[in-house]
Formats: sequence, C-alpha cells, structure tokens
Amino acid sequence: KCENLHGHTYRMVVTVMGEPDNEGMVIDFIELKSMVLERVTGRLDHSYINDIIPQPTAENISKWAWEQLCAPLKAKGVSLESIEIWETETSGVVFTGDDM
Repeated sequence: KCENLHGHTYRMVVTVMGEPDNEGMVIDFIELKSMVLERVTGRLDHSYINDIIPQPTAENISKWAWEQLCAPLKAKGVSLESIEIWETETSGVVFTGDDM
C-alpha cells in the first residue's frame, strides 16, 4: 500500500560525537537544531519529497540527511555518528555513513 502517493509524519534522531568545550557541550543543541532545520527538515517539511530525493524510502532519506549534515558538522569539529529516520512508531532505520 505504500507504493501509492501518501504522507508520513517522520521522526528524526541526529547523534553526534566530539570533544566537549569549556562549557561541557559537544555542540549547543540550539545550533544543532538550527542546522537540521535549515539543511534537512525545513527543506522536506510540507514538500513533495520525490522532487528532492528520488525513491524517498526511509533509508534514502536518512542517507540524504547525512549528506546534508556531515560536512557542516565536521567543519565545527563535531562528528556525525548516526541519523535515525522513523516512518512510524515501529518502523525506522539507522544510517551511520559506513557505506559512504
């Protein structure tokens, strides 16, 4: 049934790793949230995702999100560890970039 045009309310989890700064933070969550909004959710929310990501499976969405966030986080000295995309409460994927 998911082959027909339909919508989802996705949930995304971004996991990062790095050395804490003098305040004890790897990255300020406000800065991370802003980056995710600008580069990922702001572009996908209320959009026809097929125009942005060919074959927008949860797997492909997680890979695309990784591509949007990895370099900008690295420029801040933060390592992107994983992107989780959940289509439903029980169906999701974890992308770690190991195949990139």
